[in-house]
Order: sequence, then C-alpha cells, then structure tokens
Amino acid sequence: MLRATLPTTIEIKFSDTSANDTVFSDPTNIHQVLMNLCTNAGHAMQQSGGTLHVALSSVDLEHETYDVQPHLQPGPYIKLSVSDNGHGIPPEDIGKIFDPYFTTKQKGAGTGLGLAVVRGILKSHHGTINAESEVGKGTTFHVYLPCVQSEPDRGREHETKLPRGQEKILVVDDEAALADIARQMLSRLGYEVVQRTSSIEALELFKSDPNRFDMILTDMTMPNMPGDQFAREILMIRPNIPIVICTGYSDRIRKESAIRLGIQELVMKPLSLKTLSQTVRKALDTGRSTAPDPA
Repeated sequence: MLRATLPTTIEIKFSDTSANDTVFSDPTNIHQVLMNLCTNAGHAMQQSGGTLHVALSSVDLEHETYDVQPHLQPGPYIKLSVSDNGHGIPPEDIGKIFDPYFTTKQKGAGTGLGLAVVRGILKSHHGTINAESEVGKGTTFHVYLPCVQSEPDRGREHETKLPRGQEKILVVDDEAALADIARQMLSRLGYEVVQRTSSIEALELFKSDPNRFDMILTDMTMPNMPGDQFAREILMIRPNIPIVICTGYSDRIRKESAIRLGIQELVMKPLSLKTLSQTVRKALDTGRSTAPDPA
C-alpha cells in the first residue's frame, strides 16, 4: 500500500531484529499508526525524494536504562522506528507536533490530527511515541509497545462476535490514511464502503444519487467544509439518513449540538474496531426505526 501511495523518488527499506516478540493490539490500530507515520515521512521527502526506513527491534526498558521513556513501565518492548531524510522539523516545533491541530503542512494539505491520533492509540496500548529531528537531515519517530508473553484469549474469535452488516456506507476524511483505515475496518465487518477525502466531492457524489448510501461516516475537521456543515447539507437533501461524525478534539463539536443537528452519533478518535462496529450498527438500526414508512 505504501509503494502505491509514495512517489518513485522515495525508496522504502525495512529491517526487523525483533525475533518473535509479540504485542497485543487490533491490527488495524497498528496499521493506522504505521500509515500515519509513513505518510508524514513521504510528505517530508515529496520535493527531493529520499529513503523511508521502517525498522522493528526489541528493547528492554529496565529501571536504570529507560531514562528516555521514564513514564513507561520497565520491561520488554517492541520499538518501531520510522525514519526519513527529508526537510526535518525545526526545534521550536518538535515539542508541539503531537498537539491536536498543529501542522507544518500548507493550508488544505492536512488537519494536524494524524500524530495526535497516533499518540492516542499508543497511549491506549500503554505505549508511547517520541521524535528526533534535525533540519535539513530528516526525522525519526520511535514507537514503543509493551510485549506480551502470550496472546490473550480474545482476538479473532472476539472479532466474529462484533455487530456486522451489509449496508452501503460513505466514508469522508481528508486524511487519506485515516479514510483508508475506516474503509478497511468497515469492510472487515461486511459493509460496502466508498471513501472520499474531500467533503465537497463527497457532497457532489451524494447529490448525484441520494439513495445510494445507507449511512455516512465523516470526519469533523476538514478544509473547505467541516463535518457538521457537510452533515447539514446532506440532511437537507435526505433528512433521515444516519450520519456519524468522528472527531479528535471534543471542543470542536459537542454531542448535544450534534444530536440537535440530526446526527446519529458523535465518536472520538482513535476508533477501535469494537467501537466502530457498535456505533455504526446502532446508527443504522436507529435510523431504520425512525425512518418514515414508505407510502
């Protein structure tokens, strides 16, 4: 997937010295972390090309050796490192890159939520992320995830018990990696998914055939037309279609105002497969029960 999304001027290298160490996570969450970091690295090398290096290694953080990550519990960890030799991050910005909505990209090129979402995922896994960078030489992100001795009883068997469906869903997120993650998660649950990275394009698609989709899953913070405005436009065309808004920052929209607007559900990023499956199924079932009977 990375090769298809990165220009040919960027070389991809991978190395793994992690032996048979294991972490416990929804694979989609790890994919989301990796895609975000690699997409950012690709953006940093977009103009002049370079090398994207992804590495896995095993580290043991003991009391006397884990000064770099003092808030982690001592023990064995998998370290995922994503490096680029792009333009680098200025020293005055390095401490702000994980803040919601902070971005060094040009206007319209991203919302600045990617790294905040990554940090949220890793925090929920009792891991962390840090970065080191030098202007003109590149950036490396280090992800730490705690190892497990054996996989817990839940897992794929648990996934089969999640609410599923076959409805058609329109996914809208200006971050291509996040839109693709949502598509993959929903497809795993049986849904037919169409994704768009522009709310303007998504609105035009919906206008062309308002009855094509059974539900819409949209990001909140998008350039040109944010999620709540997009939802208003959609509901003016088809008032009873279920809409779920995803946001990484609760101050941008409150659940009460979303409900008054006619939105079925408001959920916080990052989304786990369990949360997404339950939220989508609830929105679809609620929307069906409140829809007017056909004439």
